[in-house]
Amino acid sequence: MQHKTVPNFKQSPVVDMVGVEERVARFNTRSIKKQTKIQGLNLALSMIDLTTLEGKDTPGKVKQMCYKAQHLCDTLPNLPTVAAVCVYPTHVKTAKAALKNSTVKVASVATAFPSGNATPEVKLADTKYAVDNGADEVDMVISRGAFLEGDYSFVFDEIAAIKEACGKARLKVILETGELSTLDNVRRASDIALYAGADFIKTSTGKIQPAATMPVTLVMLQAIKDYYYKTGIMVGMKPAGGISTAKSALQYLVMLNETLGNLWMNNQWFRFGASSLANDIILQLEKEAKGVYYSKDYISVD
Repeated sequence: MQHKTVPNFKQSPVVDMVGVEERVARFNTRSIKKQTKIQGLNLALSMIDLTTLEGKDTPGKVKQMCYKAQHLCDTLPNLPTVAAVCVYPTHVKTAKAALKNSTVKVASVATAFPSGNATPEVKLADTKYAVDNGADEVDMVISRGAFLEGDYSFVFDEIAAIKEACGKARLKVILETGELSTLDNVRRASDIALYAGADFIKTSTGKIQPAATMPVTLVMLQAIKDYYYKTGIMVGMKPAGGISTAKSALQYLVMLNETLGNLWMNNQWFRFGASSLANDIILQLEKEAKGVYYSKDYISVD
């Protein structure tokens, strides 16, 4: 069932690969001074979605992650909490209970994550189960096989149907850019997700390499910018997977600010899907506060 009029996505803009690489190189040379660096690190920390998406996940592991989301480092005063925790639908209820007195959101993957290879009925049921159990956000995966076959209407309609099933929950649409092969495909998939009703577009599941890269993220940010100019609708961005250092997070924030501007510089509109990133940021903030760089063993992995 088609939910909206589908634009002609075969006419999505062609990506200037050389231009993208040159812009990314410039973002990576920015010098960020101490106070601005501290502000940027705190901002990046507040944008993280802590994630556990393993077959061995247990309620105890989810509860531990939810505790960490609220207590990143009690020896550092005034740290923000992360934006959200991301779990499988079966663990949403546990996470909601553990976070009931906090501002941390509960995100749930859905639609047969990470492959997306399931019937529409299964994908809708997966989504509704997550939402019925209290998910604030749903992270769906697109059907990459259908996209690569050129069946853009199918991908569009599927996203629109999942968006409808989300109700009040915000929908993040995962493109799995590591399987899309080209930046032109990344741009086209971004456009499909945007016009189908995504609240966020997201690079990756974290299960495929390469995951998030700066060139891919820049192309997706440019798609969001063009969509905003045409419609006046803001859509969020989430690079996920492969971002593990405070330095790289700051480079992503520079790119975000220079591409989309100050309106997007908050966790309402930008997220990092990178659990290990939180630990490196905390170590950097400890160094700025105390002049000592602790080893990674200083902070718990979970």
